[in-house]
Amino acid sequence: MSKSLISLIGVIAFLFLLLSSIFIVDEREKALVLQFGQIKSVKEDPGLAFKLPIIQEVVRYDDRIRALDTPQTEVTPSDDRRLVVDAFARYRISDVVQFRQAVGVGGLATAESRLAGILNPVIREVLGAEGVTSNTILSADRVQLVNRITSQARARARPLGLEVVDVRLKQTNLPEQNLEATFNRMRAEREREAADERARGEEAAQRVRAQADRTVVELVSEAQKTADIIRGEADARRNAIFGEAYGADEEFFEFRRTLDAYERGLQGNNSSFVISPSDPFFNYLRSDQGSPAGQ
Repeated sequence: MSKSLISLIGVIAFLFLLLSSIFIVDEREKALVLQFGQIKSVKEDPGLAFKLPIIQEVVRYDDRIRALDTPQTEVTPSDDRRLVVDAFARYRISDVVQFRQAVGVGGLATAESRLAGILNPVIREVLGAEGVTSNTILSADRVQLVNRITSQARARARPLGLEVVDVRLKQTNLPEQNLEATFNRMRAEREREAADERARGEEAAQRVRAQADRTVVELVSEAQKTADIIRGEADARRNAIFGEAYGADEEFFEFRRTLDAYERGLQGNNSSFVISPSDPFFNYLRSDQGSPAGQ
C-alpha cells in the first residue's frame, strides 16, 4: 500500500472523526450528550457543540410549548349531574436531565402518556369537589376551577421535568345515556318553578282583589253614611220648613197639602175617586168659602 493511499485514508478517518464529534444545537431544542446511557453534558444554548465520536451520542428534545389532548373524562359534580369533559394542556420540557431520568428512552410518547395520567385524575378531583355543581362548571365561574386544575397538574408534572403552562376545557357535555333523563329533569324543574310562580301570582292577585273589595265596601259604607247624614239633615230641614209654614198660616198650609193630594191622586189614567161624599178628603170641594166644611 502506497504512502499516498495511507495518507488519504488517514485524512478521511480524521475528517470522519472530526465531523462525528461536532453537532449543532437548534434554538428550538435542547440536547443531552450521553455516553453508554449516562448523561455527560447538557447543551441548552444554540450553536456548535462537541462530543466524543463513536462512544458518545446526542439526544435532542423539543424546547417549544407543545399541546396535549387528554382523553374524555367523566366527572360527577356535587349535584350528581354527570358530565363528560374534553380538555387539553399546553406544556414544555423545563429540565431535560430530570426529563431523561423520568421517562428514559421513551421520550415524548412516554411523557405525554404519564402527563395524561396526571391530568385526568386532577380534572375529576377538582370538578368533583364538594360545592362544585354542574352549573358552576358550565358557567363563567369555571375559570377558577381551570386555574386550580392547572396549578395541581403543574405541581404533579414537575418531577417529570415538565412545566404545565395551562389547562383548558374544550367541551363539557352530558353523557349520551343521561341526556334525555337530564332534559326531562330540567323540564320538570322548570315546570315546578312555573307552577310555583303561578301560585305566588294567584296568591298576590287574591290579596289585591281582597284589598280592593275591602276598599270598595269601606268607600260604599262611608258614602252611604254620608248620604244618610245628608238625607237626615235634609229631612230635618224639610220638616222644619213645613213646621214654619204650618205655623205661619195653618189654613193655607192645609189647603196647599190638599191640592197636592188631589194632584197626586189624579195622575195618569186615574181620573176618578170612589170615596164617600162625607169623606174629609172633599172638604175643600164642598165649601163655597174655600175652607173645610164645618169650620
